[in-house]
Amino acid sequence: MLRKEFIFLLILVGVMMLPMAVGAQTAVELDPEVGGRIAVGLDKKLAKGLHLELEEEVRFDNNFSSLGRLQTSLGLKYKVNNYLRVGIGYCFINPYDSDASAFKSSRHRLIADVTGGYGFGSWRLSLRERLQATYRTGSYNIYQNPQPLLELKSRLKLAYKGLQRWEPYAYGELRHSLNAPAITAIYSGSTYLTEEMNEKGDPGWFISGWNNAYLNRIRFCLGTTYRLSKASTLDFYLLADRVSEKCVDANAEGTKLKSYTRETGFVGWAGVSYTYKF
Repeated sequence: MLRKEFIFLLILVGVMMLPMAVGAQTAVELDPEVGGRIAVGLDKKLAKGLHLELEEEVRFDNNFSSLGRLQTSLGLKYKVNNYLRVGIGYCFINPYDSDASAFKSSRHRLIADVTGGYGFGSWRLSLRERLQATYRTGSYNIYQNPQPLLELKSRLKLAYKGLQRWEPYAYGELRHSLNAPAITAIYSGSTYLTEEMNEKGDPGWFISGWNNAYLNRIRFCLGTTYRLSKASTLDFYLLADRVSEKCVDANAEGTKLKSYTRETGFVGWAGVSYTYKF
């Protein structure tokens, strides 16, 4: 038992050691924010170990003051055995622009994940690795937003199954950006600099590709599920995110770097979801 738990932790540490190329960009600390999530889902058993899942989620941003997005998810999950599950999915993300009072710039997300789990007594420890590719629609600057955006999420979760209707849990999750723009000429606030930081660079060659991998979010969650009946469950949770995004402001031709900043801040979420299984 201890050997398997050690393997889980070792894998997690390995993920944390992924390359994280951090340049000399300006740091910007954002004000803390809180938001809400409400979701309703269906879980249909297609065959032994195979489930089709559908979920509709609404998110509220800016301290619950505005609608953030509508999100529709469809996925297939397959239980290989008691220790391993795999899944694929699609997610349609419809962001809401409160300033323009309209939905715009929808996104399409493809998801693939694998989850390893191990139970000991009334506890279950699991590690999920999820790879996602997000495609933007509409007009956008590829030098600021790669197409598609590739991210890896690594989640370590511990759940307690010793209660009749309640199942409390906690998890930590790391999110890595895998293909952020790689900056070779750094904007210091007044001039463009090369990697050596000792000479003025040509604004036309500041980006060398989309291979900059770095940790852009650390998430902690406390929650509990409550079984209303054999088919229905409620999930209540609180999320705390420490976000640290690299933000590039460049012209559409990729010939001028206006700014290169790292925006950091805390975001909190309170959420509830309902799932019906049949």
